[in-house]
Amino acid sequence: MKSFIIDPYYTLIIATLVLLVGRLLVTKVKILRDFNIPEPVAGGLLAAVIIYLLYIKYEISLDFSTNLQDAFMLFFFSSIGLSADFSRLKAGGKGLIIFLGVVALFIVVQNSVGVGLASALGQNPIMGLITGSITLTGGHGTAGAWGKILETKYNIEGATTLGMASATFGLVLGGLIGGPVARKLVNNLGKKPVEKQNDNAVDTVVEVFENAGKQRLITSKSAIETMALFAACLSFSAIMVSPAVTAWLPEKLTIPQFVWALFFGVLLRNVLTNAFKVNMFDRAIDVFGNASLSLFLGIALINLKLWQLFDIALPMFIILAVQTFVMCTYAYFVTFRLMGANYDAAVLCAGHCGFGLGATPTAVANMQSVTERFGPSHKAFLIVPMVGAFFIDFINAFILTTFIGFLQ
Repeated sequence: MKSFIIDPYYTLIIATLVLLVGRLLVTKVKILRDFNIPEPVAGGLLAAVIIYLLYIKYEISLDFSTNLQDAFMLFFFSSIGLSADFSRLKAGGKGLIIFLGVVALFIVVQNSVGVGLASALGQNPIMGLITGSITLTGGHGTAGAWGKILETKYNIEGATTLGMASATFGLVLGGLIGGPVARKLVNNLGKKPVEKQNDNAVDTVVEVFENAGKQRLITSKSAIETMALFAACLSFSAIMVSPAVTAWLPEKLTIPQFVWALFFGVLLRNVLTNAFKVNMFDRAIDVFGNASLSLFLGIALINLKLWQLFDIALPMFIILAVQTFVMCTYAYFVTFRLMGANYDAAVLCAGHCGFGLGATPTAVANMQSVTERFGPSHKAFLIVPMVGAFFIDFINAFILTTFIGFLQ
């Protein structure tokens, strides 16, 4: 086996090529366009297949650096926080509370399915939580954190490895099912695709993340100011995950670094705008946030080692397959109806599929693929990033702690 380690710079180059190929595929392949498959997912999966073929045919293993992947993830969540004006959060109002309840209920369902199937298949019930909200709602960060806890405190061997494979499975499936589920719901509503607006038009209302392809007019001054805000968010998040700070947190309360980046972005945004009357340049935040989102997904997917997914034990694969079906069914029949059974609800379903199985960046990419074709959904882009990236981690930690306590 020949193993090649790709440094961060070449990883970035390859990731950008993957994104360009993904854009070309979605543009040229009708089925990808019709089912609203995000461009990073289309290009990333093609790259993953090519890497897999190199592995099985020539015994070549490519290990891409994840340093920039983590950095882009933090940039993306910082951009969400920096865009979260409290006046916009108030606009979410009742819908934000309802969606939070819908998602919290799904976490209970997801863990119940995982634990029930693990027990029925003769596995440790706690293993069902690994293929439940630890990895699917929680993602790779939560999988790594809880994996160490389960291995050291509960003697679950291989919890971290299984968690990473499960989270990867969820990341891919979350990006694949969100668009088709939303497309089916939108078709049921009878909504037709909208014509593309003039990309050169100056924004009258800032639509953060809603129209990623729209041209944003920014200056070098605003770009530098915005980068300084991002740097502040990343610095704060690094401090909050340092050993000196985490030692004060309860052992079972694991808060991923991106949550701190988002939290400080929210705090910084509202202190600067309300207390100091600073005019935040949302267009620059939008550009950097969307670029970071695409690059994060691109690097994550070229790091997808398909042979590791094939190595998942059959019982775990069965559980993950059932979890995917449950996510689709729940979004289609529960999320859509409780959120109003309208176009906004359909876009919310795309987002719920994204972070219910994968991660918030996947959720945003899913929603973008829908809104680019069928028109904007201010409500969905207001609610999903805040729930999926911020509130849900605290709720997930509480529910997981409750489940583990009950199973013990």
